[in-house]
Amino acid sequence: MKFSSTQVLDGALAVVRTATRMIAVSGQPATYAAADTGRLSEAALTTADFTLAAGDISGRKVTIAAKSGLSVIAPGTADHIALLDPVSATLLYVTTCPAQALVAGGTVSLASWQIEINQPV
Repeated sequence: MKFSSTQVLDGALAVVRTATRMIAVSGQPATYAAADTGRLSEAALTTADFTLAAGDISGRKVTIAAKSGLSVIAPGTADHIALLDPVSATLLYVTTCPAQALVAGGTVSLASWQIEINQPV
């Protein structure tokens, strides 16, 4: 049988919680620079935007808070969300989202979402 303590799982999620920017992008960025220059919309994050809890399946999860009324910086189809740590210029996490056409000067809302790390099997 395999096991991981919640401290190990929370440690990985603690790195995710260092993100201070959440951006909507078109396509999956491979680097921090690609994410930063390709951002269509952006939200500032604080530690209050991250909630740690037991996982839905097993292990642990972090829920990232919804953000509404965000300004659209550039036009495009947002189909990925990225979490960035600008202090270390690190692309921390990228996930897909329902594709949404964005118009510059408009606004967009990003629903809350989760990252879950399951217990090893």
